[in-house]
Amino acid sequence: MEYFGDSQMLKLFEGIIIKPTGCLKAGVYVAVVMLVYYSVLMQMIMHDWAKEDHSHCALIPLVVLYFLREKRREIAAVPSAPSWTGFVTFGIGVCLFWLGELGGEYFTLYISFWFVVIGLLWLHLGWEKIKAMWFALVLMLAMFPFPNFINTRITFQLRLISSKVGVWMLHLYGMSAYREGNVIDLGFTKLQVVDACSGLRYVMPLIVLGFLLTYWFRAHWWKKTVLLLSTVPLAIVVNSIRIAATGILYSMFGAEVAEGFFHGFSGWLIFVFAIPFLLFEIWILRKMPPRGEVGGEPIERRSRRGQEGAEKIENKNTGLKRQLLQPIFLACVVMLILTSSLSQGIEFRQKIPISRSLGKFPMQIREWQGVREDMEQRFLDVLKLSDYIIVNYRNDHGKTINFYVAYYQDQRKGEAIHSPETCLPGSGWEFKEAGHVWIPGNGGKRSIRVNRALMEKGNARQLVYYWFPQRGRILTTLYQLKVYTFWDSLTRKRTDGALVRVITDVGKEESMSGTEARLEGFIGEVIPILDEHIPK
Repeated sequence: MEYFGDSQMLKLFEGIIIKPTGCLKAGVYVAVVMLVYYSVLMQMIMHDWAKEDHSHCALIPLVVLYFLREKRREIAAVPSAPSWTGFVTFGIGVCLFWLGELGGEYFTLYISFWFVVIGLLWLHLGWEKIKAMWFALVLMLAMFPFPNFINTRITFQLRLISSKVGVWMLHLYGMSAYREGNVIDLGFTKLQVVDACSGLRYVMPLIVLGFLLTYWFRAHWWKKTVLLLSTVPLAIVVNSIRIAATGILYSMFGAEVAEGFFHGFSGWLIFVFAIPFLLFEIWILRKMPPRGEVGGEPIERRSRRGQEGAEKIENKNTGLKRQLLQPIFLACVVMLILTSSLSQGIEFRQKIPISRSLGKFPMQIREWQGVREDMEQRFLDVLKLSDYIIVNYRNDHGKTINFYVAYYQDQRKGEAIHSPETCLPGSGWEFKEAGHVWIPGNGGKRSIRVNRALMEKGNARQLVYYWFPQRGRILTTLYQLKVYTFWDSLTRKRTDGALVRVITDVGKEESMSGTEARLEGFIGEVIPILDEHIPK
């Protein structure tokens, strides 16, 4: 296709001169960077990339290397101009490392790694080289999965949208279908659109594919933007087609076909079908006026200009000792080694045991009588709790309250509090309202500000209050949680904390004010008891 860039295959390393001193410096950088980020990269490769939703991330490094290979002549033609300006980017990367290390957030550590790499390249090669490699460097960001609380929100919304569109398609086909959240009722069976069917595993690869196509697509910037943005709705539509097709096959051939081979293979089949749609979109965009628009100057001209500049570069034989004693090189190596030593040799967190075991939490609170529940081991393995309690309380009027407390004696990477925002939605439940409410304290106790959410599933409704007791503070968002975890680990050597969640059903004939009064009254009684268990 003439509208894509030159596809001429070149020999590996053609036109690139690799000096022994450069190889040695690069080897030292790889060693010290791996010293700092080894556990982070292993978490990304062995844990995050192992998930089906993020399996495409493993291909990104290969794509990046491919583009660097294709652009190597242009990159080599641009004169290197080492600059201390890159130290700003490098420093941002180091600061993000500590923010992620002390705050217990892997995604921050991933972005830290990216900034450090960019900073080192800028320091030693210069801004012009960075611009020549910009596409591959930006594409590197696709290697890093979103944090769990963001990923879960995206997944949940995609499930709901795909379910709605899938039901609409079933109606067009003539089938009777009713949706409750992410559960599709076909009358003879129910199809649950779980996380695996959310479409996230197709949205992200399609976005990456769209990004690649916009790079090859030689057109004005607005056409590139339209092409890139269209990947998200396209992924949702094709995933909805998959959901509708599953329902149709279920009605025709039964569960063996719908939940067997087709369910696993159809996702990738739909993904393959999406590619011709993108190519068709490119064809339409090319036909739209004005014609002949190409962003930037032609590749051939840029290449010639770079080659002319390269011819003017003087070859300097500076020697091994002088190269290794460069201030830029020494400053970066020393900072990375210190960062690794401090992160491994100094313990910034103390394990703070719970003041009183949650196993001793009272089962009788005023008129409320409780029955304790045990959490399944598979959930305990994921949550990695230090202590917890789940109690179903019931009063004489038959009203019930589910009470849950999770305590962490320290929060580290991969061992941190999971918000109900990411854990509760599922099995058809939808968050309909979200906000905050003040709970007045009993007996002169302080009032606290907590999260309030209303969930619905069909005709059933539940009211949820939750908050995060953190080292004497009452927090309501995960963003606050991360910031204070970082700050307290640095200033107090503490990252302990808890999650408190309270849920009650909203009766069909019950007013919302009555439900709120019941929940707030219970919380008022519970807060003084919690203060005896959770350290401040």
